[in-house]
Amino acid sequence: MADRLLDMPDDWGRALAVVAHPDDIEFGAGPAVAQWTAQGREVAYLLVTRGEAGISDLDPAQCGPVRETEQRKAASELGVQEVEFLDNYTDGSIEYGPGLRRDLARGIRRYRPELVITFNHHDTWASGAWNTPDHRAVGRAVLDAVADAANPWIFPELCEEALEPWRAGKVAVAGSPHSTHAVAVDEASRDRAVRSLAAHHRYLQALSEDPPAERARFILDHLLAATAPRFADRSGVAFQLVG
Repeated sequence: MADRLLDMPDDWGRALAVVAHPDDIEFGAGPAVAQWTAQGREVAYLLVTRGEAGISDLDPAQCGPVRETEQRKAASELGVQEVEFLDNYTDGSIEYGPGLRRDLARGIRRYRPELVITFNHHDTWASGAWNTPDHRAVGRAVLDAVADAANPWIFPELCEEALEPWRAGKVAVAGSPHSTHAVAVDEASRDRAVRSLAAHHRYLQALSEDPPAERARFILDHLLAATAPRFADRSGVAFQLVG
């Protein structure tokens, strides 16, 4: 079948997930991260903002620390120990450009991942709904920063920081409307991913009247089920594999 999803390559041991906001990873790739860490793979997170504009009834100065705390708890549920936030970007107004590419290339050189994970950079979601500017800017910058990180003559100041060039093998884009591969997920990893997404408790409360744990399970069950028809009826998380 022409649109069949292939199994994600497993020839890697260390990954870096780079996204715009807290919850992006848990919404788009949480069950896969749970599966990978259960296999002994190492995953670290680099977030461009703290999602401080994400809760309408909470002032950004209060919201940012809340969401950072929730993100660290969510990451811990998935077996992720390293969570880094950048400090010079504002939720809702991230702009694509050389500064963002440089900061992401710096992170890639520092963590030296074999796989880079990011969130949908396309204009729309699979449903046709319009994607947010932060997701588009960060996703595109990640794709370019992977190449930047491997080139010693782009952002030479990184070499002056003792960060040598690093070539990541591939980029996996979660939430893409053009997915090509998928990661099979077992029940234990699904349950860990539900607890992880539910850790974004205050954020989920702002989105729905449903209890956060119930909302998290509904969202992730839908994510995993949507993959199955193209993945030999297996429960899984789909990615667009680039590179």
